Amino acid sequence: MAELILAPGKERSVMRRHPWIFAGSVAKLAGRSKPGDTVEVFNDRGQLMGRAAFSPNSQIRARMWTFDADESIDHGFFKRRVAASVARRAVHPQLAGQDGVRLIHGESDGLPGVIADRFGKVVVLQITSAGGEKWREAIIAGLVQATGCECVYERSDSDVRKLEGLEPRSGVVYGELPAGPLTIRENGVTMEVDVVSGHKTGFYLDQRDNRLLTGQLAAGRAVLNCFCYTAGFSLQALAGGAASTLSIDSSGPALESAKRNLALNPQLDAARAEWWEADVFEALRKLRADGRKFDLIVLDPPKFAPSAAHAQRAARAYKDINILGFRLLNPGGILMTYSCSGGIGQELFQQIVAGAAVDAGVDGRIIHRLSAGADHPIGLAVPEGEYLKGLACQID
Repeated sequence: MAELILAPGKERSVMRRHPWIFAGSVAKLAGRSKPGDTVEVFNDRGQLMGRAAFSPNSQIRARMWTFDADESIDHGFFKRRVAASVARRAVHPQLAGQDGVRLIHGESDGLPGVIADRFGKVVVLQITSAGGEKWREAIIAGLVQATGCECVYERSDSDVRKLEGLEPRSGVVYGELPAGPLTIRENGVTMEVDVVSGHKTGFYLDQRDNRLLTGQLAAGRAVLNCFCYTAGFSLQALAGGAASTLSIDSSGPALESAKRNLALNPQLDAARAEWWEADVFEALRKLRADGRKFDLIVLDPPKFAPSAAHAQRAARAYKDINILGFRLLNPGGILMTYSCSGGIGQELFQQIVAGAAVDAGVDGRIIHRLSAGADHPIGLAVPEGEYLKGLACQID
């Protein structure tokens, strides 16, 4: 096994159990190692600090599998890690009865670059690291054994795979995908999940708790849902008694899926739902020009800053969209605003939103900090910026 030797003073992050080792922290690689191979990690004094997956094509040169010098990396290791991840969710009370659950959340579960979401009897797997790719078969076997699922569908088609030197891959890797639309029940609302061509793994599970909160706040309110995708926020708002919902997205196919989702829920009043296919920035300016106002606005845009290098430009976009949102709120209205950009931290995001409120000329306060749910655990070993960030702000 090759040895990855850290430069002097670069072992501190590993000692704090941060799972990433950047190229600049590596003094040398002793021995030969191919992408995804396991390497032993040593500090500059020869102390063994654990074992990691080597990735020569990435600035993240290695991702730690284990900080235990005595733990071996083999098929059994991955089956144990997968089983432990599934078991953690199985006993969590917030996840009881949910058809859609994130079973594996990368670094948070000690499996860097590995995501697995369960939608009923189907598990969707996404691998974005060279190490995960190396042990792909063991991970698939572990998922089948731990879940008893009928199908594992792979969606390893994320652009981030290019940074690891990996080609995209998607398709059935175990069992058979059920015929017809796949649906799940989330907090009383039925939703369609497109595991083949939908965003990410087919559905944004990380927003489940925040969608529920929207429903709890929506009674009697006029709701605006921006970047609505398949309308999870809108449907929860209607379920919570919203007086009306306006859902905006630039994607026609996403809006068609959203309308199908509404049709799957005959208990919801479709007459209260309005749909716009439009650029959200332009649509918000039109709404302001038309004098329309709302009591609850959801801003859930796509990733504006994939890395810290894009943070400055993304901060401007986040500020602009939040200014527009604040200006469309009625007195006492609530803005629920989100960022999924790794390059925008929680503190910076809060500063952006506060600045937007000042520029919009409104007084308000943060009433809730929004984050990922129970199946997206946040632990010490998780790299900063890997989790959705959000705020609920109420203006006076």
